Amino acid sequence: MREYEFTLKFKLPDENIDPNIYIDQLYESGCGDALIGIGKKGYIALDFIRESETAYKAISSAIEDVLKVIPQANIIEAAPDFVGITDIAKLLGCTRQNIQKLMSKDNSKCPHAVYGGSQSVWHLADILTWLVEDKDYQIDEWLIEIAITNRSLNLAKEINKLSPDWSEKFKTLVGF
Repeated sequence: MREYEFTLKFKLPDENIDPNIYIDQLYESGCGDALIGIGKKGYIALDFIRESETAYKAISSAIEDVLKVIPQANIIEAAPDFVGITDIAKLLGCTRQNIQKLMSKDNSKCPHAVYGGSQSVWHLADILTWLVEDKDYQIDEWLIEIAITNRSLNLAKEINKLSPDWSEKFKTLVGF
């Protein structure tokens, strides 16, 4: 068994309910391995360190544990997934300048940003895979596995928002 660190953010079914009422229930339903944040009205976030055989099993069991207590909660995001340069540097224990230099030096192979702007954002899984395969970085397997799983969960959640008609049109358009 391996420990996986991740965060799950949920929108609560009723933003007028005090989220404090869920804390003890979440702990009792299997979320004793999470720090629970209730700072934003109508939302709840749980930072897990969960032992499991795989990242998928860790995340899916955590979601199931939350939904036992708050059945109508909607998952907003699984993290780490979306990252900027500062996030990448923190995760790897280096400076922002180091990451910026790596990305600008080998721009042709560097993953494309999900959002390109003054504060670009990437999927962590894409960056980690690039660093391992093209830059020979040694990165913990658990971090790569959790990043890939979180990206998949977040993408699946977003694709469910597409109407079936649009989904088929876009699949044809991009060659799926």
